[in-house]
Amino acid sequence: MAKKGAIEINNKRKRMVKKYASKRARLLAIARDRSKPMEERFAAQLKLNELPRNSAPARVRNRCEISGRPRGYYRKLRMSRIALRELSNQGLIPGMTKSSW
Repeated sequence: MAKKGAIEINNKRKRMVKKYASKRARLLAIARDRSKPMEERFAAQLKLNELPRNSAPARVRNRCEISGRPRGYYRKLRMSRIALRELSNQGLIPGMTKSSW
């Protein structure tokens, strides 16, 4: 189990990303548009830099929904390899069984 504080920090980052997503997308579109004047693009870039760092999507860490583990994470299932193994051994994941040969 991951530390509760690390999980909460990550959840706070997710909320901030959601909150600032539209503003960030609008400013990025202006800053990357080559047809706009240089001054307008530069002003958009400065406003983008004033946004909180934790509102950037790249700062969110993929963590297991069950245990909070940051490593060995399967994106498709949104859980770590250890949680996946435990749930599949209990028979809680449809179509997944313990392999034997």
